Order: sequence, then C-alpha cells, then structure tokens
Amino acid sequence: MIKTDSLPKTFQPWEVAARDQAKELGFSVSKDKNGKVELRRSPRKAGNSVVLPFSWEQKSWGDCYTRIRNVYVYVTQGFLLVEAAELAASKAPRKNRDWAGAAQQFKKYKTTAENAIQNTTWDHDYEPVISMAVEVLKSKKPPLNSKALILACVSDWRTGSRMRQIRVRSLIQFLNYCVEDLHLPDVWEPPKNQKPLIGVVKPGEIVNQKAHPFARDEDILNLIESLPFEEGGASDRDAAVRWKNATMLMAELGLRPIELRFLKVKTDELSGDLYWWCDYCKKGGNGATEARRIHPLPLVETDGEICKWNLIARFRANDLPLPFLESGNGAGECWKVYFNRRIFWKSLKKRMLEQEDRRLTSYSFRHSYSVRGTRRGVDSGSMALSMGHNLQTHLMNYPWAEKSSTVEVFAAANRKVIPT
Repeated sequence: MIKTDSLPKTFQPWEVAARDQAKELGFSVSKDKNGKVELRRSPRKAGNSVVLPFSWEQKSWGDCYTRIRNVYVYVTQGFLLVEAAELAASKAPRKNRDWAGAAQQFKKYKTTAENAIQNTTWDHDYEPVISMAVEVLKSKKPPLNSKALILACVSDWRTGSRMRQIRVRSLIQFLNYCVEDLHLPDVWEPPKNQKPLIGVVKPGEIVNQKAHPFARDEDILNLIESLPFEEGGASDRDAAVRWKNATMLMAELGLRPIELRFLKVKTDELSGDLYWWCDYCKKGGNGATEARRIHPLPLVETDGEICKWNLIARFRANDLPLPFLESGNGAGECWKVYFNRRIFWKSLKKRMLEQEDRRLTSYSFRHSYSVRGTRRGVDSGSMALSMGHNLQTHLMNYPWAEKSSTVEVFAAANRKVIPT
C-alpha cells in the first residue's frame, strides 16, 4: 500500500508505482514535453533514450509497462534502448547504421595497422564474406545479432570445411572490431565458441582442404618433365620453361608461391659463400614473420643421385626467368591456373587422392621440403627458421614431417639391436 501522504505533491500514486516498476528493470521513466512516456537507461549515450507511443496517464500505464518489459528482453540481448524499442514494437531495427563504412574502416585497420595482412589475404579471406555481411545487413529482414549474421553468411559452405572456417573467423574479427573500436551494441559481439558456427565434418565427407606433401621426389621430377617444352608456339614453350624454373625453386627451397617474387642471392661476409635470401614477410593473426635466409634441400633422382640444378648460379646470371606472378588473385592462383591445364598434374592429383588420400596443391612442394629436411636430420627449430615461421606453427602445421621422422628414428634404433 502506497502512503499518499508521504509522496511529493507533484507525483500521483500511480506515477510513483510506475517509476518503481521501471526501476526494477533498470530503466527510468518520465513525462516528456509532449505528454508521452520517455524511457531511459544508463549509461547516458546516444540510443539509450526513447519516447514510447503511450500517454503519460494512469489508464495507459498497464499497456506501456507491458511494452517496457518486452523492451527489456531485447536490451538484455545487447541492443541499444532505441533499437530494443523498435523491435518490441514489431518493427525492423534501424537500417541507418553505416555497415559499409564500418567494413571500410576494418579493411584499413587490417591492412595498415600493426601485424597488417597483405592485400591478397584481404581479397581472399575477408573481402568476400564481409561484403556479403554488409548486403545481408542492408536487406529487408536483416539478422538481429552476430550469431544470426554469421550463420547467414556461411550457410552455403559445408560444415567443417576450411572455407567455412575462414569465413567464420573473418566475420568474428570484423564484429569484434565493430564492438570494441566502433562501439556498436553488445548484440553484435560474436559468440566466444566458434565450433558450432563452423560445424563438424559429416560422416563419409572429405572436407580436409589442407595440402599434403608429395609421396616421393620422383613425382615432382616427373611433373616438371611433363611440361610442354617442345609443343605449341614459342609463347607456350617459353611459359613451360618459366614454370619449370618456378617449380624447381619452390621444391628445392620450400617456398610459398608468392615468395618467388621476393628472392635474392647474398654473399656470406665470413665464408664468401652465396646463399638464398627472401624478403617476404607473411602477416597474420599470429604476427609477422621476418625476412630470412633459406637453405636448399635438393631433390633426389630415382637412381639416388642428388639433383644438381645449379639454381643459385643461374639466378645470379639472370638465366632463371620466372612467369608473371602478380595477378589480382596472387602467385598461388597463377600457378594453379597454369598447372590445372596440364594433363599429368590432373592425373597425379587424382591418383594421390584416391590411392594415398593426399591432396596436392602448389603448397605441396613446401610441405615436401619440410619432410625432406626432417628425414635428413634437420631439427624442427632450424626447419622453421628456413621456412619462415615460428616453431609452434611448424609443429602444428607440419605434423607429417615429425611422424615420418619418428618412424625412421625407431627403425634405426631397432637396426642397432636386431641382426639383419
């Protein structure tokens, strides 16, 4: 029972009760200049005050309080008060938020700030899915929270696939930036657990998109020799020579395709020996790698002889022409486009996948380099330095090298005690 004799003369009993009810939900209410109910919440900032379409009078308060309780539900989900009020009124949330501008600011941050990524990485991993997110958010019925947005943008990709994983992680970075740097409502803060969004591999599906090493050096050598050095016109023969050179460098030095553009030859100041140097610095979520010295690991012929390609001498003599590697899709895509027209490459990929469950890509040369070095007794730390990543990355992404080495170490140990 409200004691009317203790109330301020300016407030009626129903007004005090109304204020108390709103306060229990974390709001404050008052009469605005037009006689409507004004609803507010802390902190005081844009979007946290709204005028409801109810008159400030006792007969309207019951319906108004019902609306306020509905508003409260959306506020607890992270919406600003003004957006929660629109949703409670069965209206679509405001569409005047500049999502396209937010995407542009995020791109600038990712490509220019500390640990910035390459433009090619942005084009491949970020731009497609973030542009899609902007379009989805501008639609007639946009998603109301981060989870719904992410699911709308990745539904076309198989659960558990590498591309779905990339899309989810790119969107999560974008949304975190929007909340933390652009101060969007908490409703756009992405879920902490990514696994339900990425999904898992369905039984019987092959969705492992990670490249594997070649089974043997012989496959790489046969691929190189299969190029059309004597077929077609002069431009075709020239392309074959250039791609042969590129592939030999990738195989012997364990290069990423893009690193072909950043190779140099330097001279050791103490010994006078020539050595390979790569200026490329890969930038990503784990930080930037450094320019590095690269140690060659020559392939072995079927007869056991080391391949003597004399790459460093030919490179210094400008006798190692390379293909054009600066298309908008990157050096790896250039390699893929050329070799996917080669019959031998297509048959080798198919055979390795069907018979040995190996997926071959342009990165398979790099992975084979890792296996080759480990088999020759190079420790993981040294391999990581030559390949241009840290030890943790090496152990995480090149487990087959360690497994292969482990098998041979135990076999060698057994040969010492078991007569042959």
